[in-house]
Amino acid sequence: MKSDIVLAGVGGQGILSIATILGVAALEEGLYLKQAEVHGMSQRGGDVQSNLRLSSNPIASDLIPLGGADMIVSLEPMEALRYLPYLSKEGWLVTNTTPFVNIPEYPDMAQVTAELESLPHVVAFDMDATAKEVAGPRSANMVLLGACSLFIDGIEAEKIEDGIRKIFGRKGEAMVESNLKAFRAGREKAMEIAKN
Repeated sequence: MKSDIVLAGVGGQGILSIATILGVAALEEGLYLKQAEVHGMSQRGGDVQSNLRLSSNPIASDLIPLGGADMIVSLEPMEALRYLPYLSKEGWLVTNTTPFVNIPEYPDMAQVTAELESLPHVVAFDMDATAKEVAGPRSANMVLLGACSLFIDGIEAEKIEDGIRKIFGRKGEAMVESNLKAFRAGREKAMEIAKN
């Protein structure tokens, strides 16, 4: 079993929380993992990216080569497209469709959407709206985690939910339940999209 995942987004969106939860779940499953992070100007709305490698065998490097990612997971559509060269031909792209416009020359959303729709294996939807509907606006990252959980070999959804409980447990039961609702909503929405 092997899953090489590129996580991408903008500072403050919670991308590194996703990596932490998946890491906890992978360890619970007895998997090996390596992670490398690039924070950039994360405190000013800059690019945040993480390579997360999970395997049932020891892993030599923490970096994913071009064309080697099984999945790109992104909370921002342009950031998802930025890392397309890393995606394998059989890989999945799972992304939020809500832009975080943090640069003056942000591409036209029609072009971004067309590029996303041209990909063979993509789950893209408004994760911000789903988060607001079921939990709260700050839980879009848990919606994304739920959506991408369908495509991660070797980690059961229950183990990821346990990871959510461990990471958010100190913030109280209400926070845990809110994040679990968002996770489950994202997973359900991705199931609907992947069937079509």
